Amino acid sequence: QVHLVESGGGLVQAGGSLRLSCAASGGTFSSYTMGWFRQAPGKEREFVAGSSWRGSTNYANSAKGRFTISRDNAKNTVYLQLNSLKPEDTAVYYCAARRTDMYTIVVFTATNAYDSWGQGTQVTVSS
Repeated sequence: QVHLVESGGGLVQAGGSLRLSCAASGGTFSSYTMGWFRQAPGKEREFVAGSSWRGSTNYANSAKGRFTISRDNAKNTVYLQLNSLKPEDTAVYYCAARRTDMYTIVVFTATNAYDSWGQGTQVTVSS
């Protein structure tokens, strides 16, 4: 399994921005579809955004127009740019990897579709 480490979370005011990073190691990055999920207190973990090696992306409705996922395959890193943040975006954000192949373009949204998970990074948005 690939090892994932997130960073970049923090406290931000509503309307602000953050960029989350997820560094992957121990696997062939081109073999993984990468996803970002979040979990707020008392709620289930939910899909936020995902990206295949080939660059296809998928976003939750709550993320469309505000969040952008990108990946630097040379650095084995995936990013999540969070803009126009709202208090309801407050959650622990998790990076996840799904073992696949470099030709896959489908980006799954279910948590059980992903094999490896990071430890999470807290994002808190104040009103």
